[in-house]
Amino acid sequence: MIGLCCLLGASLAVHAQDSLRLELSLEEAQQYALENNRTLKNASIDVLKAQATHWQSISSMLPQISAKADYSDYCGYEMNFGMMSIPMNPYGTLGVTASMAFSGAQVVAVQISKIAQRMSDISLKMSEQETMDQVKTLYYSALVMEQTVELLHRNLDNMKELYKYTEESVKVGIAEQTDADQLLIQLSTMRTGIYSSATSLEMVYNSLRLQLGVDVNTEIVLTQSIEDLLNAEAAFALVSEDFDLDNNYNYQLLKENTELSKKQLNAQKWSVGPQLSAFYQYSAKTYFGKDEGMNMTPPNMVGVSVSLPLFSSLNKTKAIQAAKFDYEKQLNTLEETEDALRIQHRQLCYNLETALQTYDTQKKNIDVTQRVFNNISNKYEVGAAASLDLTNAGTNLINAQSSYVQALMELVNAQIALEQLLNK
Repeated sequence: MIGLCCLLGASLAVHAQDSLRLELSLEEAQQYALENNRTLKNASIDVLKAQATHWQSISSMLPQISAKADYSDYCGYEMNFGMMSIPMNPYGTLGVTASMAFSGAQVVAVQISKIAQRMSDISLKMSEQETMDQVKTLYYSALVMEQTVELLHRNLDNMKELYKYTEESVKVGIAEQTDADQLLIQLSTMRTGIYSSATSLEMVYNSLRLQLGVDVNTEIVLTQSIEDLLNAEAAFALVSEDFDLDNNYNYQLLKENTELSKKQLNAQKWSVGPQLSAFYQYSAKTYFGKDEGMNMTPPNMVGVSVSLPLFSSLNKTKAIQAAKFDYEKQLNTLEETEDALRIQHRQLCYNLETALQTYDTQKKNIDVTQRVFNNISNKYEVGAAASLDLTNAGTNLINAQSSYVQALMELVNAQIALEQLLNK
């Protein structure tokens, strides 16, 4: 957790339309999301709720004190016993009772609530990690789409110049109309690609706004580039890093869930155990008539009791067996998950290595394809290349750009997946 000070570098400006402008680096965007994401706010509330439930369990073993006051008036009635009568005077009673109950089941309930509290803490951390990963993915996606739109616009401008040159050539009879028609189709294809990419870019920004918890009209400006963020050495370092199961949030949750299953078994066992309870009661009775009536209420009373269930027609016994089976299943799940996570780590390392190699290849490919396109464009202008060659070169360039974008996103996703597993 970096803290609010990290956001001081983010530039905030208000437009005339009361829309907000955010200029964010990747680190600032992640921190902003941690402080404003609504899903994380709910996860934080769950942590507070778990804490309250834990103290509620503890309070069940602490003394409980209650007070009661009442007033009674018999409206002048007197009890007659032959020659003697007893007036039933108005009276008031004040009673205070302190009680306490204790059993092994209550102790286990406190332990269970503590485990639930730890699980809510882990879930919050996992939600924070997932939010940061989502922001990172969207940040990269926005940068990639912006780069793609920019490349397509440059290609479109070049193609427009070539189309203009071809039309002039057709007019003077040194080029065929079919050449111009082919370039016109290529222009339409590029315009469609630009529109599609711009639409996808807006979808990415909307998803980023949702993660940041900002209004839909908020303008987001990304202050870092792909070159600033991509670090092949850091990615290779992840591959060689040892995998510690205990650092993985999913494994931590599963271990806590296994411990919870064990405590639930203990709770079932304590359901046949004894329960101790004690109380103290103080009562004060005051008469409001001339004579005090019959007072049979003792001012002080103390009581202790022990209860022990003796026979439940095997109901509790079978409940204990069922809890034991659940615990055994959870142990098996834990062991299976340990193996699955180790296999997943190996696979994610392989995926990242492959993604790095593919990205490097596609990056070189797009450079070569761009040079080929530029070369054929120059040849076309001097009549040394046909329009079909130019169209094919443009198509190859678009395909190369698409492959580059795909390779870049696969690299980002592979790195994030491994970082998430390693809890980096």
